[in-house]
Amino acid sequence: MKRETKSKYNSFYCVGLSFRKANVDIRGRFTLDPEHQKRLLDGARAVGISDVFVVSTCNRTEVYGFAEHPFQLIKLLIEHSQGSLEDFQEVGSVFKNNEAISHMFKVGSGLDSQILGDFEIIGQLRQSLTVSKDNGLTNSYLERLVNFVVQASKRIKTETDISSGATSVAYAAVQYILGAVSDIGEKNILLFGTGVIGRNTCENLVKHTNNTHITLVNRTKDSAEEVAGKFNLIVKDYDDLTQEIHNTDILIVATGAPEPTIIKQMIQSGKQLLVVDLSIPANVASDVGEHENVTTVYLDELSQITDENIAKRRAQIPRAEIIIAEVEAEFNAWLETRKFAPVVKALRVKLEGIAKQEITAHSKKHADFNALQADMISERIVQKITNRFANHLKENRTSQAESISFIANVFQLDNLLDD
Repeated sequence: MKRETKSKYNSFYCVGLSFRKANVDIRGRFTLDPEHQKRLLDGARAVGISDVFVVSTCNRTEVYGFAEHPFQLIKLLIEHSQGSLEDFQEVGSVFKNNEAISHMFKVGSGLDSQILGDFEIIGQLRQSLTVSKDNGLTNSYLERLVNFVVQASKRIKTETDISSGATSVAYAAVQYILGAVSDIGEKNILLFGTGVIGRNTCENLVKHTNNTHITLVNRTKDSAEEVAGKFNLIVKDYDDLTQEIHNTDILIVATGAPEPTIIKQMIQSGKQLLVVDLSIPANVASDVGEHENVTTVYLDELSQITDENIAKRRAQIPRAEIIIAEVEAEFNAWLETRKFAPVVKALRVKLEGIAKQEITAHSKKHADFNALQADMISERIVQKITNRFANHLKENRTSQAESISFIANVFQLDNLLDD
């Protein structure tokens, strides 16, 4: 598949890494916050890459775009993250053209999520594209592709049960806690971080534990108070975090910092404590678990939790794959049309020019010549001819290139195509 623009010799790539090969530590090195995503986009523009966008979540970091060679995109990812080339060579993936298209459909439809059927990624895809569009780094190909992926995602969500049942990371965390801690209703629970994952975790805690001893802490207190207000929970100042950790039985960390926000010195030695880290990169230092009676659980462990809901979702995969194939075929059909659209447009302009010249000539020769009526008739003829050529090109894909060349030569369309 060649791109029909000024960079027509470039290919479409997806480069990156995900939970499929990379553990939580390596994924953390490649995670890009909004500021670093912006820097990557600026870096792409600086080296002449004009159509690109970045997706960075707890499960994956991927760069989608056009380049002469995938290493151009890999280099950008390495330069603007904490990951190394050696890391990428070990766990990274490269998808090209049709493979990259198919991969995006699987990602956006929840089939390549760490928890099957997780549709949060489609919103992240759309947001990532919007960021690139705002920075002038998208084209009709990328925008149309994401739109088709969104269409597939919506169909899968409505036409299958692949998202039935609660199996999100937040839900998995609460299910783990319910299985690991007895008398959960009597325990003190501290939730540190009230972003998207934190809010979802809080909702699951309230729903499934019947616990009234839940305390929220966030660097920005207003955010914690907003979440607490919905569930009548306690909010403490960020400065009180260490003391609150000493008072709690279960600590859930859902912060998004690039470095650990919970370190060994903040934990009271010898106290029974369960620490659940939902952050990428990990925000609980690896040595926290060295404390006696302290148990640490990280995101990858939680994502391995399965229940009957996951089994039900797996049964929906074949139907979801059929939907993806249908929508992906529609996108590929659009690509085929996109290839010959310029020549059909140029042919129409050429025919309209010929018709105009003939009408003008006949108007001068015949005083009673009805130019308006002739113009209407010629417009219909031009439309029928261009439609005939368009249908021919659609129906004869194997000889499409030859047909386009033939039409361009016969009607001398080179100048119009150059425009």
